[in-house]
Amino acid sequence: MPKIVFVDHLGQRYETEAPVGRNLMQVALDNAVPGILGDCGGACSCATCHAYIDLAWSAHLPDKSATETFMLEAVLDERPTSRLCCQIKVQPALDGLCVELPAEQA
Repeated sequence: MPKIVFVDHLGQRYETEAPVGRNLMQVALDNAVPGILGDCGGACSCATCHAYIDLAWSAHLPDKSATETFMLEAVLDERPTSRLCCQIKVQPALDGLCVELPAEQA
């Protein structure tokens, strides 16, 4: 099972085991990772699962959809590495992925 590490804005690490096929938002909620709310249940309509994903992992991620891009425009600190965790499904190639969480979701 792939391991995904969530890091909050203070540097606290939350190491999780992530079932293949679950999205990162679900993995965070399943493991009580603070800072991921998932208010819309993963429908890409709230941006409460905003996170930063290192560009080195971009080859393993799906492209942002138009809806995800639109939702990210509403977050307080959008960066080139901003993604919505509900839009990234766990796959074996993501083993070791580090997901940084923004301060505004603390």
